Amino acid sequence: MSALTFKINQTDTTSNARAGRVTTPHGSFDTPAFMPVGTQGTVKGLTPDQVRETGSQIILGNTYHLMLRPGSELIARHGGLQPWTRWQGPMLTDSGGFQVFSLAEMNKITDDGVTFKSHLDGAVIELTPERSMQVQHGLGADIIMAFDDCPPAGKNFDGDADAYGQRVATANERTLHWLERCMTEHKTSGRDADQALFPIVQGGTDLDQRDWCVERVCSFDSPGYAIGGVAVGEGPDEIKRVVEHTAPKLPSDRPRYLMGVGYERDIVTAVRAGVDMFDCVLPTRNGRKAAAFTPQGVLKLRNAGYKDDPAPLDESCDCVCCSGGYSRSYLHHLFRAGEMLGPNLVSLHNLRHFQRLMLDIRHAIAHNAWSSLAGDWPVVGLG
Repeated sequence: MSALTFKINQTDTTSNARAGRVTTPHGSFDTPAFMPVGTQGTVKGLTPDQVRETGSQIILGNTYHLMLRPGSELIARHGGLQPWTRWQGPMLTDSGGFQVFSLAEMNKITDDGVTFKSHLDGAVIELTPERSMQVQHGLGADIIMAFDDCPPAGKNFDGDADAYGQRVATANERTLHWLERCMTEHKTSGRDADQALFPIVQGGTDLDQRDWCVERVCSFDSPGYAIGGVAVGEGPDEIKRVVEHTAPKLPSDRPRYLMGVGYERDIVTAVRAGVDMFDCVLPTRNGRKAAAFTPQGVLKLRNAGYKDDPAPLDESCDCVCCSGGYSRSYLHHLFRAGEMLGPNLVSLHNLRHFQRLMLDIRHAIAHNAWSSLAGDWPVVGLG
């Protein structure tokens, strides 16, 4: 019995885009799919029912944060993330590696794993490929990610191309070595029948390194594959170049997941390159900061110009905020007054914005309606 099945229902005649459906032990979701991020077992400020009402069909949990608090062992005792959080649907967990590299006060990377200090209490913790698998097994998500080495963006190397190239090459070798260990741990655990393990392709912005990693990662027969390392500081042109080069080289009969992306334009570019799954914190993080996404661009609701504006955030949106008659003026007031309702309403709107975009992308794939998408969504830059 497979932990995941993927059926492609439509393919685009003008690009590599495809629309399909992924089925997991906790239900199915349509692709291309956008996954809201529930970092610590919650999409911040929203109930599972509210998230579901935005059209979201799968959400992401963060292994690093949940490992530190409350611990995967506790969550396992409660049956895993779905029953514990009350999210009745598919879930994905990342490996924890990216947060170790980006958030930990101190980390020491070796071929065995990463040693770091917890940002919560300073405790020294070792995270290895085996431990990442064990934590994700305890969390119980339908899709789990291999532990990988995600190199920083090239801009962090002060123009030293040789140093960047060496770091990317080391990350690739380590990612492959760690993947072998993840696969062994996963199969030994017996969880491969109900949890799908996705390997991650690294390689930075070096296309030759991407090819090297694709060839070796795809030698492992996996239910799906991910592209990592393109949401760590690269601009949209670099994201486009890497994704358009890499995505078509991944197996066409498996779901392809672009990690940590992103903005509407980047999503459409990646879909047309053949990517099926996305996640990003932007809708809720920006919603909490009074930034509302619209098809024309972002509205910054703290600006004085919205103080007396009677319009909804987006006339075309059917979210609870827009259809409920909440005005930009009222939302401006809520944020100025520090009321919790403001972040809640704008987070819900932003999630619905991205799910509406995914619906229209699927329609464009099925009906070759990219010109309509460009007209309805100027922000994606197809015009």
